Amino acid sequence: MGLAMEQLKFPIGKFEKPSVLTPELLAQYISDIEIFPSRIKKETEGLSDEQLDTVYRPDGWTIRQVVNHCADSHMNSLVRFKLALTEDKPIIKPYFEDRWAELTDSKNMPIEPALKMLEGIHQRWVVLLKSLTEEQLKRTFIHPEHGKEISINENIGIYAWHCKHHLAHITTLKKQNNWI
Repeated sequence: MGLAMEQLKFPIGKFEKPSVLTPELLAQYISDIEIFPSRIKKETEGLSDEQLDTVYRPDGWTIRQVVNHCADSHMNSLVRFKLALTEDKPIIKPYFEDRWAELTDSKNMPIEPALKMLEGIHQRWVVLLKSLTEEQLKRTFIHPEHGKEISINENIGIYAWHCKHHLAHITTLKKQNNWI
C-alpha cells in the first residue's frame, strides 16, 4: 500500500499500545469514548445523502457506512467488555465488519438511528468504564481472530483510537471536498 493510501486508510496512524497505561491516559481514553457520539453527530450534521454516500478513500466505505459501522462495532465492543467482566477469559465472537457494512441497514438507511445507538451505547459504556476497579481493568477476553488475550484496559485504548480513527475519515473527506 502506498504512503498516500496508507494515510487515507489510517489518517491518525495505527493504534499503538502504550508501554504504561497511566490513570491520566486511561481517563483520556474514556473521555474520547464519551465525547465520540456528539463529535460524529456534529461532523455529519447537514451532510446531504450524496455526501453521506461518498467514500472516504478508493475501495473504502461511505460516510454512511462508517457511521453505521461505528454503531455495529461499539455495540459488539460493549458486549465484549461485559463478557470479560462476567466470565473467565471468554472467547469473543468476531464478525465480518466488511460484510456488515454491505448490508442494507448500513448502506441505505438514514444515519440517525445509528447516531441514536451510539449515544445510548456510549452513555452506558462510559458509566461502566468509569466504575471499573484496578482488578477489573486487568480482566481479559480472547480474540480468536488474533489468537491473543486482550485486557479491558488495552481495549479501552483501542476503542478510543477507533473513535478518533473513524472521525478522522469523515473530517479528512470533508476538508478534501471543502464541505466545512
